[in-house]
Amino acid sequence: MKTLLALAGCALAIAAAGCGERQDRDVLRFLEQADNGGGWAEIIRRFEEDHPGVRVELVEGPPATDAREALYSTSFLSGDRTYDLVFMDVIWVPKFAAQGWLMPLDDRFPPERREEFLPGDIAGSIYQQRIYRVPMRSDAGLLFYRSDIVENPPETFDELSAACRLHQSPPELWGFAFQGRQYEGLVCAFLEVLWGHGGDVLDSNGRVILDSPEAVAALRWLAGAVGTIAPPAVATYQEEESRYAFQEGRAIFLRNWPYVWSKAQESGSPIRGKVGIVPMVHLPGREAAATLGGWGFGIAAGCRNPDLAWRFIEFATGEEGMKILNRMNGSIPARRSLYSDSEIVASHPHYPELFEALLRARPRPVHPRYAAISSAIQVHVSSALVGRETPEQALDRAAEEIRSVLGTSR
Repeated sequence: MKTLLALAGCALAIAAAGCGERQDRDVLRFLEQADNGGGWAEIIRRFEEDHPGVRVELVEGPPATDAREALYSTSFLSGDRTYDLVFMDVIWVPKFAAQGWLMPLDDRFPPERREEFLPGDIAGSIYQQRIYRVPMRSDAGLLFYRSDIVENPPETFDELSAACRLHQSPPELWGFAFQGRQYEGLVCAFLEVLWGHGGDVLDSNGRVILDSPEAVAALRWLAGAVGTIAPPAVATYQEEESRYAFQEGRAIFLRNWPYVWSKAQESGSPIRGKVGIVPMVHLPGREAAATLGGWGFGIAAGCRNPDLAWRFIEFATGEEGMKILNRMNGSIPARRSLYSDSEIVASHPHYPELFEALLRARPRPVHPRYAAISSAIQVHVSSALVGRETPEQALDRAAEEIRSVLGTSR
């Protein structure tokens, strides 16, 4: 009886950091959304085969990105050491690193190895000159167009506007659809227009420059698109509403993420075989830029076995791991080499064009207070789109709010 009681007490104490520490060193856990497609299960199975006695657990969380961020944050704040690995959105990196929740990976992931990955994904993994994340899944904004309607896709904002006016016939067919609702997707869409006008949110010294003339011109173009080349309802669109407008033949151009291409090619799609992709347009003399999305692995500061965690990261983010997740879950790989891989290109013939757009991807402002920065942009850009504020008013107010949050002056 005493032995049974002792064993029961030990089992209850495992999570509290006493009994069972040695066994816990051979368990790796990370939080991710449901494994639709089974790619993660296959990666874990192969890793465990090569590492007898090791167990990797994918803790399936909610589909909403911010909900999973909150779960990670709660775990780290409580010190419960639930997660050894951190599978994170690119915008979490500065916040998690600033809080001390991540191990720096500079010694394990030197610059020469980073060259194997897309440059934007690496840039988004760095905070204050240290790297905290190995990219796994890439993502970036694209401009989709109806290749059966548009012969030569636009490169500049004027060319995009002109093509829309030439071919559209509203309200049945509009020129341009994008994500205009007040949420993070609007920030991503606006940043591409902002960068294409030569503007930015913060300069290299962290000074807020969102109210610059370049930024005002960018918002003036985007707000001016609503009701002229974009449907008035675009101010309520998220990713799927804008995709439906494009895929159902109600828009000629679409700003969205790469997943749209596969959806557009599905059996029964009205635009199957009629879709092209290019980087977002820009002003003459400026460069096109895509807002970086994507996910990657970090190691939690409280990880019991960092060496084992790193071995899993190396396997999962290697060529074979990324090919598994691409084949089974449709994940877009973050390694350069896979965009010329014959097996992948055979299944995804648009990947060479996608690669060119991904090379132009830029991270959103890398700052621990990014959530507050994003909130200010969302509120005031949305207000400009529906005419409650002029572009000048919107960006003046957004810039002042961001300065207040960051504690900086004009």
